[in-house]
Amino acid sequence: MTPQMTPQTKTNSFRTFNAILWRDTFVTGRELPSFLAQVIIQPFFILFIFAKVLGDIGYVQGDFAQVLLPGIIAMNGFLGALQNTTLPLVLDFSWTREIEDRLLAPIPIPAVAVEKIVFGAIRGLLSALLMVPVGFIMLDVSWPLAGIPGALLIIVLGTLAGASVGMVIGTAVSPRRINVMFAVILTPLLFTGSAQFPWTELDNLRWFQIICALNPLTYVSEGMRAELAPGVPHIPFVICLTVLTVATVGFGLLGMRGFMKRALD
Repeated sequence: MTPQMTPQTKTNSFRTFNAILWRDTFVTGRELPSFLAQVIIQPFFILFIFAKVLGDIGYVQGDFAQVLLPGIIAMNGFLGALQNTTLPLVLDFSWTREIEDRLLAPIPIPAVAVEKIVFGAIRGLLSALLMVPVGFIMLDVSWPLAGIPGALLIIVLGTLAGASVGMVIGTAVSPRRINVMFAVILTPLLFTGSAQFPWTELDNLRWFQIICALNPLTYVSEGMRAELAPGVPHIPFVICLTVLTVATVGFGLLGMRGFMKRALD
């Protein structure tokens, strides 16, 4: 029978968890230039080409920026969290077994997995927030102040969902197949997440609409639009919130199961 944790043990585990999380966050600060380059360059050029250039030469409507910016912020947060959870896990579980250092910490193994998800979500949230000033400087957009709290809630849930998906991938893919993984998984997620278009406008492409509905990123993008661009057709906010909550819990539990299996091998 597994002994129950005493209040003192729980307190020590909580402090250890915070110390590990703070260490990872501190390392991010030391790697800030490379982190900024990683999370800004690609979405910057997507915004610049699709909203600024194509808008100025008349190939897209003038309000397309209102549609695109919330989607790009959602994409950057979700995929940023996914990548920043997947890649460290793949390296940790490689032949060097760097994960052993974390497993020796005085906290339960599931707490190590939770820390990986939380840290990935933090980096994803930073990735999303960094795109806000970039978008406002580049594009002529405006957001209702009343929608900002709801948008923050959606992006926090979206980054947790992205990190949970990253936990599943990171514990299932071997280091030798990581490049293939990004080509086979990441690219479809990028283009079926409704970041560049409203999901509700795909009625004439029903098969593609169904595929996009299976991507959790769709509900981050649509939830952001529901709060920040309410005039654009979108999936209702409550549905986005519900789907992201279920996705976070479901993928999180699946990812932790994979983490436990790899950690105990």
